[in-house]
Amino acid sequence: MESLSFKDIIHNDIKQTFLNLEEFGETHEVNGTPMTIIFDDIEHVEREKQMKSTMDGLFVRQYFMYVAAEDFGPLPAQGKLVTVDGRRYAIVDATDESGIYGITLEANRSR
Repeated sequence: MESLSFKDIIHNDIKQTFLNLEEFGETHEVNGTPMTIIFDDIEHVEREKQMKSTMDGLFVRQYFMYVAAEDFGPLPAQGKLVTVDGRRYAIVDATDESGIYGITLEANRSR
């Protein structure tokens, strides 16, 4: 029996553990395709403030999500637009964390 490398174990854990629907994952529609993702408000707070005021009556709302790279496709560029559950967001930042993308989304909202 062939032993798995550490990279193989991490790859297997992406969907079996981390993005498991019975644990942390939730199904959302991303660019018209159902995907298992995790919205992580705690991680987002650590990375940046949740809301920034831009002017009277408007604010910027940011969300942080994890999604499997193989589900999402190529790592998205900053500024690219993405639709999640029918709402449009701009990508502020995206990193590849060993097969899982950490993506910060931003949208302008009015009060």
